[in-house]
Amino acid sequence: MASMALPMTSSSVSEALSDGRRLNGSLVAHLRCVRHVARMNENAVARIGILTVSDRASRGEYEDRGGPAVRNYLDEVLTGPWEADTRIVPDEYDQIKQALIEMAEAGCCLVVTTGGTGPAPRDITPEVTEAVCEKLLPGFGEQMRAVSVRYVPTAILSRQLAGVRSSTLFINLPGNPKAIAECLDAVFVAIPDCVDLIGGPCLETNPERVISYRPHD
Repeated sequence: MASMALPMTSSSVSEALSDGRRLNGSLVAHLRCVRHVARMNENAVARIGILTVSDRASRGEYEDRGGPAVRNYLDEVLTGPWEADTRIVPDEYDQIKQALIEMAEAGCCLVVTTGGTGPAPRDITPEVTEAVCEKLLPGFGEQMRAVSVRYVPTAILSRQLAGVRSSTLFINLPGNPKAIAECLDAVFVAIPDCVDLIGGPCLETNPERVISYRPHD
């Protein structure tokens, strides 16, 4: 089969998309992402924040497994260029808030937190995240809990949420690496479109892992 040269300007990609009869679904999704990139900076590198919230990990008493699990997941799913802003903070309101705001102001289009989502007295990550967000997106937390409870009944105790602040999407995750992958699998299909809508860079995904859904393009 002859290969198709992908157009690299916004107008030429739009022309190709207008004749959808010649394109399969995967190619349409890719062309939409190319058009999005053409509208912005083609060389932009997505900056993603990974924030581990843990008293013990912040003191070096416990190996951080949540942050590396998030990074490994993103390496597996994202195909475009991206860089990580990784941090570890204790379960302290002011330090969590400062880290979240700094990551957003540093240009992170996505900030993923891990840890501090349960009902224990020092689990306050959702409260801090809600405080820094301008809009909440309840569907993320609802979907993650709906999927997680299939694996472990105590998933109903998790209070993770998601929301946006300017051009940054925040998502809370639990601290367990297995639960992190299950939760991200449940919602990642919608993350690229959300980042598009708030003015972030185009996040391209490996279709063998996640086929992102972009109904707004």
